[in-house]
Amino acid sequence: MNTSSQAPITSSELANLWIAFQEKTMMLRVLEHFIEHADHEGKQLLLSYYNGATKNIEKITSIFQQEGAVIPIGFTENDVKKGVPKLFDFLYDIMYLYLMTKVEMSLYALFTGMSYRKDMEDLFIGMTTESQLMNSQTTQFLLEKGVLVRPPFVSMPKQVNFVQDKNYMDGFKWFSDERSLNTVEVSLIHHAIETNLVGMQLMIGFAQVAADKEVQKYFTEGMELSKKIEIDLGEFLRQSYIEPPATHAGKATASKVAPFSDKLMMYNTNFLTSFGLGSNALGSGFSLRSDLPAKMALNAKNIFTFAQDGGKIMIKNGWMEESPQIEDRNQLTK
Repeated sequence: MNTSSQAPITSSELANLWIAFQEKTMMLRVLEHFIEHADHEGKQLLLSYYNGATKNIEKITSIFQQEGAVIPIGFTENDVKKGVPKLFDFLYDIMYLYLMTKVEMSLYALFTGMSYRKDMEDLFIGMTTESQLMNSQTTQFLLEKGVLVRPPFVSMPKQVNFVQDKNYMDGFKWFSDERSLNTVEVSLIHHAIETNLVGMQLMIGFAQVAADKEVQKYFTEGMELSKKIEIDLGEFLRQSYIEPPATHAGKATASKVAPFSDKLMMYNTNFLTSFGLGSNALGSGFSLRSDLPAKMALNAKNIFTFAQDGGKIMIKNGWMEESPQIEDRNQLTK
């Protein structure tokens, strides 16, 4: 029961707190495995994120308690195993943190805009800032190590132009005057390929250690989907004589011993799949070439089907914790 003088939290604030709790508790478990095996200077980055996430979970828990809400289960020590071989090698831990903080920056900024109570705004502004800082630090670390590929450099524009060609929105055609990609399109493709490369290695590692055969098959399908997206989008860059991003770092090891529960690995996959859907929508919305949005729409369809299949597996195994529900219309108070 809310005993403070503040207004009760809204349904959107409750939902966003719940999502943040799930994501942050999952991140703690993943980082516990990474920190155990980190033998490079990037370990301090992992520890810094871990400590910050722990404090944010405490803040969210306190709000739940103040509002008289049950504390979600999220992910606990039962979802990670200590003392097992590392599942990923050579800076994948930092590449994973780089990817997840990319997602968090968008997620928590969105939650800030959906908050009305001052303490809710402050919480999510703080979490957004922390994610931005950590993403910046992991970006610079990976660049210094030579494992993060920058997008291509281009000549700076010298004048402002407006589109005159009526065929500007047509797709690319070999040996024709159709336009190559513009910088907006290149940036979106580069981002999509970069995230799918990290995601593909995650699926390879998860598939190697999943206990349930159906879950193992699902992760294999995720690996193949990430690979297909990377190849398809990479072809757009090659048509404009741009080499797609690639890295020699961050590979899954040969370990067959699971450091994480199938439940955690499925949730992590579902979380990133949802982000993939949003990224595809963004790419489709900002591209004016007819062939690129068409390809991204097809990718989105495949990602959506993959996400649905994952949800069914999670429900079947009792792994999908239910978000707070509105029982009847009387709960919709103003």
